Amino acid sequence: MAATEIFPSPKPIIDNIKYLENPFRQHSFSAKPYLNHSVENADLDLEFTLKFLYSYNGSSATFNSYRRELERILQWAWHVERRSIIDLKRENIEEFISFCQQPPKSWIGTKNVARFVSKDGLRNPHPEWRPFVASVSKAEYAKGIEADINHYDFSQASVKAMFTALSSFYEYLIQESLSEANPVALIRQKSKFIRKQQFSPVVRRISNLQWEYVIETAEFMASENPAEHERTLFIMNALFAMYLRISELVADERSMPLMSDFRKDHDQNWWFHVLGKGNKNRAITVSDAMLNALVRYRLFLGLPKLPSPGEYIPLIAKTKGNGPVSSTRHIRRIVQNCFDTAFDRMRQDGLTDDALELKAATVHWLRHTGISEDVKHRPREHVRDDAGHASMATTDRYIDSDLRERHQSGKRKKIKES
Repeated sequence: MAATEIFPSPKPIIDNIKYLENPFRQHSFSAKPYLNHSVENADLDLEFTLKFLYSYNGSSATFNSYRRELERILQWAWHVERRSIIDLKRENIEEFISFCQQPPKSWIGTKNVARFVSKDGLRNPHPEWRPFVASVSKAEYAKGIEADINHYDFSQASVKAMFTALSSFYEYLIQESLSEANPVALIRQKSKFIRKQQFSPVVRRISNLQWEYVIETAEFMASENPAEHERTLFIMNALFAMYLRISELVADERSMPLMSDFRKDHDQNWWFHVLGKGNKNRAITVSDAMLNALVRYRLFLGLPKLPSPGEYIPLIAKTKGNGPVSSTRHIRRIVQNCFDTAFDRMRQDGLTDDALELKAATVHWLRHTGISEDVKHRPREHVRDDAGHASMATTDRYIDSDLRERHQSGKRKKIKES
């Protein structure tokens, strides 16, 4: 069924993990609050969706990603097709993907909002929540361009995320004897939805000049206001020097990064131990420069120069209140403030073009930048292990990642001798 305006925006179904009752302990499930018509087996849909998602309660990122995809297909199956997701076949999944590529405008929002809000002890649906969200890039937003539902784009990354989540869910239904086949796996021509590129995607990073301004800015900020920005300086150093993902700096339900995660081995070499993507532990090489950054930060905090085994002190603590930083948004704000200040300094120095490029940078670019620089000088397998890449192919993407330097090296190439 084609996406048209006849479908009003549905209400959210699944709350944040901390508000969910353990579905394996529930005795009954009801989809009636989310429907104004009858859908056979909707209660069963809800039960096994919740049970599948609850199995990821140890990883908020996976839970949130899978919840988004499963909630969309529930909304579509119940409100558009008026059938159970258990009964969907391959052709239905293809129709669903086409629907997601052009959803009704009433299903599209222009900002990310919480699904539910608390009021008087109850969790109520947020009136502005929508299953799909139109967005603009960071650079466009900086120019005053606002998100427009008429320009909604279902990206290739979104298509891939959908295939991953739905395929995993239907494999789960097969194991529970609720489905005989995985309709997602039966889609043979996924190329209809996922475009293949003949070139490697460009690794987004900042230039060496931009990084020099950024880290110098962090140092200036730390000197002028150490109470607030010594932590900023340490965060910038850690993201670049150890290629950390932003999630690896904050506390969550899986772990809390501690000072004692910096450990010395029998050869007196220092390593940073982290629980990373996919719940995988890895040890990251700590360079002399990074160790000096740690010493500076600890001395500011009034701690001994280096951590001791068993030291139970949060790596990144709140400046107001007690305990560790537990929000990735908090880290993003800290990094963005540093980027913005560096941007201003570059403009004042007449480096307008370089400053504008920095305006588009995100926190994750620091990880890419650190890897791109190291892979020029270190053995690839060493960089791979420090970065936590699953394969060498991922690391190899960084070898030719800096198009600026690549073009510079070929710019003066001659066709014939003059």
